[in-house]
Amino acid sequence: MEETKRQLDREKITGKLIHLCFTCDPYPMGVDSTATREIIKAIKDSGNHVQILTKGNGARDFDLLDENDWYGITISCNTDKQLVAEPKTLNPFARLWVLGEAKSRGIKTWVSFEPVIDDKAVLHCIWEYHSLFDKVKIGKLNYHPSEINWKQFGIEAENLCRSLGIDYYIKDSLRKEMEG
Repeated sequence: MEETKRQLDREKITGKLIHLCFTCDPYPMGVDSTATREIIKAIKDSGNHVQILTKGNGARDFDLLDENDWYGITISCNTDKQLVAEPKTLNPFARLWVLGEAKSRGIKTWVSFEPVIDDKAVLHCIWEYHSLFDKVKIGKLNYHPSEINWKQFGIEAENLCRSLGIDYYIKDSLRKEMEG
């Protein structure tokens, strides 16, 4: 914590959007995340903003966030076309509820659909819950066999996002499939 404060000051980091986090979860289930709140305070106090990605529940820190911050969730869908919880993560429907709470407070919201395991379930989730999303990021399943027609899925996902007016980002590996 103290080193983060020193780095922000030493490097005069200000006016940046700082991401929390792809290599870990800032709100792991069953673990004290007080440090996450302190890190957010330090980032905000130094004139920066945060972009959070979690499979947990960051609602307790929404009082620290404003319209320049982003709160995001990762959603995976299983092959039964259901939203499923992964071990030690918040139920995906609860994550969607928390996302809606963030949006109602004026915090920008986003969803990371990566990796896509069930293409139809992802498309359904985007269609059903799009009013909660300010942005979606979509990426294919890599390094594992899949029956998904990635080109077709990518085109359908992009068309759906466009038709719903959702800001979206197609990850490079999926974009490559779409263009191939």
